Amino acid sequence: METLDDLDLPHLLAAFGLSEPARLSDGPVASGRLGSIWRLDTADGSWAVKQVATNASSDEIGELLDGAAFQEAAVGAGIPAPAIRRSTAGRIVADLGGIRVRINAWVALQPPALDLDPVELGRVVGHLHRVEFRGSMGLHPWYTEPVGARRWTEVLAQLRSRRAPFADELDALIPEIVALEGFLGDEPGALRTCHRDLWADNVRRTASGGICVFDFDNAGLADPSQELALVLVEFAYVDTARSRAIRDAYADAGGPGRVTSSRDFAMPIAQLAHIVEAGCRRWLAATTDDARADNEAWVREFIDRPLTRAVVEALLDG
Repeated sequence: METLDDLDLPHLLAAFGLSEPARLSDGPVASGRLGSIWRLDTADGSWAVKQVATNASSDEIGELLDGAAFQEAAVGAGIPAPAIRRSTAGRIVADLGGIRVRINAWVALQPPALDLDPVELGRVVGHLHRVEFRGSMGLHPWYTEPVGARRWTEVLAQLRSRRAPFADELDALIPEIVALEGFLGDEPGALRTCHRDLWADNVRRTASGGICVFDFDNAGLADPSQELALVLVEFAYVDTARSRAIRDAYADAGGPGRVTSSRDFAMPIAQLAHIVEAGCRRWLAATTDDARADNEAWVREFIDRPLTRAVVEALLDG
């Protein structure tokens, strides 16, 4: 895919109605598995520029636009999230002549951290779950369906045949993962548009110390109780005091979700299982040492801090 460079700068400024003097970063300042971000400094402020794949399907574009609409609704409701800059034509995505981009206001973020202030975190998530917005993205199996014992058996066999360095450690956790997947299958409760990706990568401290929620690309219908459970898994884990503080602040903010049973953990259970399985698949498909190391690190995030029935029980006790 063709990437941004200084030759695209005049088109970028014209498309979004931004002014000189302006400078585009020499390369991506942040990279993830779903895209790279450039920094654009202009007379009108600083911006995060994200490239949109030219081969993105209509469904993928629809998801992107729906997430952006939810983000705009959240910002309008006072949620600490980056403001979206629309093009002069009023669009989220602008075509620069073969390269498609979208931009948000630049926010100086600190690295991902699990020790965010639990009261502030609970309050922000509670307010986010009260945003008046009903998008078009429905339920998705990534957040509701199991990987399944058969697929885990296949993955482990492939990892062992390729001598994956983490195969034994993952094998030891598979019975626990499959047991947790047994909690999946119930119809979710009251549905509303949720962020669906409130992991530490996407909820961070800003340079000024507050919390910022970003990357709404995966937003869609979900049970807010299950998203609250995801936040507890990520930011409290087995710390029952943090779990209570998050839940109390969430309830005080009017958040509609309540975590009362193991089945309320369906979203983090399903999502973590799919993330680990995808990391294994990508490790197997990798053709370079760097790519294998990157995907091994992805899998080890779970191995080093696994979601287990004991974690779920501790969070329920909290």
